[in-house]
Amino acid sequence: MLPIAATLALLSHWQLLIVLLVILLLFGNRIPAMARALGSGIVEFKKGLRGEGDEEKKIPPSSGASGTGS
Repeated sequence: MLPIAATLALLSHWQLLIVLLVILLLFGNRIPAMARALGSGIVEFKKGLRGEGDEEKKIPPSSGASGTGS
């Protein structure tokens, strides 16, 4: 049995074009959503590397209303 890459190498240009068109017809409506999810995942990953998401997790100090009576 041939690997997938070797199988794709045996296809002509027209056959590859037809396969890509069929994939586009089947999954065309999902491709933009998948690209958006991938892009937002990359942005979140880069924010995590820079440490920008840490500020959101910190609890701000209370402004004197601690509820201690007196």
